[in-house]
Amino acid sequence: MARTPVGADSSVVGAGAEGTKTMGDREAVSRFAAHATIPAIGKPAAVASSEKSSTWMKRTIHIAGKLEPFFGTLDENVRLLENTLHVRTHLHDSKLTIEGEQPSVTQAVKIVEEYNHATHKGKELTSEEVKSLMCVAMDAPEESPRGMFDPGKLRAFGKKSVVARNAAQRHYMEQIEQHDMMFGIGPAGTGKTYIAVAMAVSALLTKQVNRIILARPAVEAGERLGFLPGTLQEKVDPYMRPLYDALYDMLDPDKLESFLEKGIIEIAPLAFMRGRTLNDSFVILDEAQNTTSEQMKMFLTRLGFNSKAVVTGDITQIDLPTGKKSGLIEALEICGKIEGIGVVHFTDKDVVRHNLVQRIIRAYEEYEVDHPQRGNGRAESKGDGKHERRHAEESSSVREKP
Repeated sequence: MARTPVGADSSVVGAGAEGTKTMGDREAVSRFAAHATIPAIGKPAAVASSEKSSTWMKRTIHIAGKLEPFFGTLDENVRLLENTLHVRTHLHDSKLTIEGEQPSVTQAVKIVEEYNHATHKGKELTSEEVKSLMCVAMDAPEESPRGMFDPGKLRAFGKKSVVARNAAQRHYMEQIEQHDMMFGIGPAGTGKTYIAVAMAVSALLTKQVNRIILARPAVEAGERLGFLPGTLQEKVDPYMRPLYDALYDMLDPDKLESFLEKGIIEIAPLAFMRGRTLNDSFVILDEAQNTTSEQMKMFLTRLGFNSKAVVTGDITQIDLPTGKKSGLIEALEICGKIEGIGVVHFTDKDVVRHNLVQRIIRAYEEYEVDHPQRGNGRAESKGDGKHERRHAEESSSVREKP
């Protein structure tokens, strides 16, 4: 995009002393009559001309689509862009001026161009979709996010569209499509189970498979629930509730109930998988860190013809008895490099829940590195605190290969 001169009313240089910068009122995107240079709340401090490096630059680009979803609620999207890339922005009519170091400005301009590309294709992005676009583009600047909102990429997820909210999720979705067996490893809140269920629903609705089977080991998270009254299904339902929640989020209740009654969608404890061969199925094993070696081997060998399996888990939250090695960790060591099996590792940076969740996960990781003897038989698997990082580096190196 060629550089465009900025008019006097949208200049980032104020009328006062030289070097004093003022910003447009970005929150007034729906009030084009307001052209006053009002400092934006939360903006980075102005940079004096003498402090600018030789690579400092300013570019202006036209925003083709609606301004409200691009800026987000209370400008949250543009604030994310500014804080992550360390740039400053100024809006004049539909023209956005971006100022900062050359690599950052170039990256920010590319994000606006991707938004314009989606608009020209007839796609009206929501504020959340714009945020996802920004996250994907900033997480993996070497990869183009172009096409992530094309109809073919949205897939059929029932009553809602599921779009990757960061580069790791996008890579995860692509790897699930490319492999018959997939391991998704990472902390809570990264979307590894939700995306797996979404991909299963998509495969079912597009008739790639005939049924979905969701399994979990029935292990309590440090609690003793004791005897549970009711039928067998009522006994195991508390363990399976997160999987039901994901399904209800994507399918109408009547359709889901019909699928469950007909056995098209089956949710069961892992123990029920023994002796079965699962053909034409999309099988998901959730909370796999709580499987034993025997259970994991049993599950991995259930895969039949025209089937796909996704195994998800968090090796930092193992609820097995002390001294019992997780079947997930062992499976990664034994099967992680077999051709046809994919492995994606998420980190705390990929958490899409409340920002505090990222900090909590990071704090626990640091604590466990300093206290490797901390329970649940993880000492041998995390002994030096580097097991997950090593796999993450391997996954990263694979991702970088052309």
